[in-house]
Amino acid sequence: MRKLTNLNVVALRPLITPQQLKTQLPLSERAADTVGLGRHTINEILEQRDKRLLVIVGPCSIHDPVAGLEYAARLQRLSEELKETLFIVMRTYFEKPRTTVGWKGLINDPYLDGSYDVPKGLSTAREFLLKVAEMGLPTGSELLDPIVPQYIGDLVAWASIGARTSESQTHREMASGFSMPIGFKNGTDGNLQTAIDAIVSAGGAHHFLGINEEGESCVVETRGNPAAHIILRGGRDRPNYGPVSVYAAEERLEKAGLPKRIVVDCSHANSGKQYALQVHVMRDIVQQRLDHTTSLVGVMLESNLEEGRQNLGDAPKGLRHGVSITDACLGWDATEKLLRYAADRLATCNSCPRIL
Repeated sequence: MRKLTNLNVVALRPLITPQQLKTQLPLSERAADTVGLGRHTINEILEQRDKRLLVIVGPCSIHDPVAGLEYAARLQRLSEELKETLFIVMRTYFEKPRTTVGWKGLINDPYLDGSYDVPKGLSTAREFLLKVAEMGLPTGSELLDPIVPQYIGDLVAWASIGARTSESQTHREMASGFSMPIGFKNGTDGNLQTAIDAIVSAGGAHHFLGINEEGESCVVETRGNPAAHIILRGGRDRPNYGPVSVYAAEERLEKAGLPKRIVVDCSHANSGKQYALQVHVMRDIVQQRLDHTTSLVGVMLESNLEEGRQNLGDAPKGLRHGVSITDACLGWDATEKLLRYAADRLATCNSCPRIL
């Protein structure tokens, strides 16, 4: 009989179940407190009951857990100093969407060498998140593969759906069941409607196929995620973080019957893919906050121990410590200076009248 299935599949390798991995790397009480408080605080910021600025900051992607933990320790100390004005969440991205091909992130290829040891990647990602949470620092991550959240979702305080996947029905349904707040980026072409439709969809109840913690296929029934919000990231090399763009986004959200809550991605098209220009975007957002643009609840920054980026190449052991292998990032010194500036400025004005 002619073979009709798996014609282009080389291998099917069974995975450890989510529950087995959680048994190996259990959620500690300290980590659970960090995640729970982080989610609660972010919800309070989205509802504008907490007036602090949400700041999601960290490497474009985690490729070296040692450097990542060094960054986390620095960020945790700084977050304690600035906690009266800023609520800081570390960006911990383990999955990278690709338009064509390329390194897909630590979960997919943890050794950076094309060996694709996904079981090792999942355990490395979970262990990393656990250590950061035990420092008392909440984390945020882009969730790309619909199976991955079962392995690490209990350790994530905030999540995002990227510009390439905000239009995906699978990701909208998945987000409807998330236990953490979820941000949807506008499309790569700058289209806001993609993200607005995603927020509406994620806020509704859904039934879809998924897996449970035992790794069994099942029908997932969700009630909808009330903490979905938009992330402005610019589009087609044009920014959309300025007052006119923010006001237009507010109007679109209001027309859709959605809360006016906006996070601005200071990188990507908003900085023209020039990592140093994130500083100017952040300063602009601070000024808009001082003008009492209350819809601006948060910002995202790409930052690492050292500035810039490096190519992965064929010799991952020769990579420079603390330098991104994906998007170029601000260095630590510039990041610390920028966050201190934002905290100082925002501390001077808590009730400025809105201009618009």
